[in-house]
Amino acid sequence: MKKNYLSAIFLCTTLSTLCAQQTEVYFKYDEAGSQRYRGPGNDPKQKARTQQAVSRTVSTQPVTTMDEEKFWKHIRLYPVPVNDVLTIDWTEETNNLIESVSLYQHSTVHWKFQEQNIPELNRQLKINMTGYDWGVYIIRFTLKDGRIFSKNITKR
Repeated sequence: MKKNYLSAIFLCTTLSTLCAQQTEVYFKYDEAGSQRYRGPGNDPKQKARTQQAVSRTVSTQPVTTMDEEKFWKHIRLYPVPVNDVLTIDWTEETNNLIESVSLYQHSTVHWKFQEQNIPELNRQLKINMTGYDWGVYIIRFTLKDGRIFSKNITKR
């Protein structure tokens, strides 16, 4: 009788250990490489942000889906490389997708420029880069559905 109790306890302990080892752990990182989330399943904060972006998309004009390659065909960045002023303009089709435009220097984590896409922009944005250091900058478009498209820009 004592042997059966011991084997039942051993079996329960072994099963609980095996079940615990099968849990998947997910990691999420920000642009700087710092770990922002570690745990099972998806990040609940990220899920909430995605749901907010989807609800904002649904409540505004209808948004078409577009892959990154097609997106960049509707965006003009000039002059590249930049000396003084970077001009960005986009088509009406992409205007419904863009939530914000940001610029930061590749060697730092600090944002140099951020702008929400509002109707007053009239599908064009000018960034005065006169006082910025020479180097590589990253232009980042955040879309209303939560996707992020970015491209390198050189300042000389």
